Amino acid sequence: MVTSCLIATVLRKQRKQLHEQWMLELGRVSAGRGRISSEELAQQTAEFLALLEQASQHAMGGEISSNEFKEIREFLERVSRSRVQQGFSSDETATLIFSFKRPLFQALRAEAGKDADMLADEVWTATELLDALGLHTVKTFQRAREEVINRQQQEMLELSTPVVKLWDGILALPMIGTLDSARTQIVMESLLQKIVETGSQIAILDITGVPTVDTLVAQHLLKTVTALRLMGAECIVSGIRPQIAQTIVHLGVDLQGITTKANLADALALALKRIGVSLTR
Repeated sequence: MVTSCLIATVLRKQRKQLHEQWMLELGRVSAGRGRISSEELAQQTAEFLALLEQASQHAMGGEISSNEFKEIREFLERVSRSRVQQGFSSDETATLIFSFKRPLFQALRAEAGKDADMLADEVWTATELLDALGLHTVKTFQRAREEVINRQQQEMLELSTPVVKLWDGILALPMIGTLDSARTQIVMESLLQKIVETGSQIAILDITGVPTVDTLVAQHLLKTVTALRLMGAECIVSGIRPQIAQTIVHLGVDLQGITTKANLADALALALKRIGVSLTR
């Protein structure tokens, strides 16, 4: 494919006019309205045009992986990540690039004059170039959004597994929601770390807020109890409701050796007894 020089020429000669027309086009399609200031949008589009002029001298259609396009790729990655933080959608982010097609095509048509073959070649090259840049923008946006979602899920998991100190030497971890492998890992890490910090001897796992217990959940509980025992701590599982007790029996899960109680109050009373504390009214 022949390298395009007309795009770079148009950008050099008409950058100010192209910028103005692009901003009008962005206003028409309402890209970013209410989420980003006009000044910030104007600054980003101006920087894009400057980088595009430099990179378009080496434009080979949709090939943007070369070193010549490194700066504009990095710019689009920064913009995409900021769009994620600002609450944009992927199509709104892509519109930032694709909305530039109309002003650029109009400028290319005026520059090519009556040379239809040149105009067709240049428009095709520009289309491939902007499509590739827009696709790179969307890919970066999706990766950044996935990172944010994963981080939020991790934070929610950590918040949903708080380790509470009930008494000197007694910890409790009330669990709410489904207990899966990832959550079990966080439960173990949180409990073990807290046991090391406080020197506690007993940990209470309260599963009152766990909606269902199946074989997998029971296995996760057994793993947590085993890990606590290896640290020299005793584990009491509370919140065993009648329905959960029937389910465990039906599944044939062996919980022998694990102390269980119907509710947290009973578990705490037992834990206090184990450490030699007696309460009187």
